Amino acid sequence: MTTSEQVEEAIEVLQQLGLKEYEARCFVGLSRLDTGTAKRLSELTEVPRTRVYDAIRVLEAQGLVEIQHSSPQQFRAVPLEEAAQTLRDRYEDRVERLHTALDTVGTVETSDDSTAQQVWALSGREGIENRTEELVEDATGEVVLVIGDESLLSDDLVGTLNDLDTGVELVIGALTESIEERIHEAVPRATTFLSGLDWLRGTDGDETAIGRLLLVDRSAILVSSIMPETKVEQAIFGEGFGNGLVVVARRLMSQGLVTARDPKQ
Repeated sequence: MTTSEQVEEAIEVLQQLGLKEYEARCFVGLSRLDTGTAKRLSELTEVPRTRVYDAIRVLEAQGLVEIQHSSPQQFRAVPLEEAAQTLRDRYEDRVERLHTALDTVGTVETSDDSTAQQVWALSGREGIENRTEELVEDATGEVVLVIGDESLLSDDLVGTLNDLDTGVELVIGALTESIEERIHEAVPRATTFLSGLDWLRGTDGDETAIGRLLLVDRSAILVSSIMPETKVEQAIFGEGFGNGLVVVARRLMSQGLVTARDPKQ
């Protein structure tokens, strides 16, 4: 990635965190300078000089920029770690406010009792991993997980699996021996097995591969796939003991569980 591409990526991320374009450009520009005047910053960032002052005032108010009231004025960005923590605090505060607001608005009552037969779609690795961890944390009896892509065995997921109550049976399968070995090392209390579900593997570079299969308490199922071109993870999720998706998944996954649970078979 070139320097200009890295600069544009940083600006884009800052905008996603709530800064306006000129504010983001000025902050990135100052992060590349020890100190800078409005003239120098305008030349570096292509932000109109008159707009630089407006952007700097906002950035100063947010604790991201310091101003030296000399002639001409000098500006500098706060240390990167400090800026990152400031932005992180703002982001977390907004998320917490959103959670509180949504949690207190209440729900609209519905007479529909068919939730046990519903299947939902999810997209994006972060959202799918959050749902995976939430399902695992809510388990009361059994967690069966098959990992098809080693990158999905994240530190957060490993931590969640290791924090499971000892009364919850934990069985984790892998599609390859190398993944099984890593699982065994990362989650030592789990019963591990090499999945017999050969059809989960993408045999062709253009073929969609299964990312993860999760079955919790034999009543909730999550199945994800990784798109071959974009590497975006997509998933479907269903719950309810009578859900057809759960029933099929239980029967398929049992092919890989027999040896893991009973070495004599």
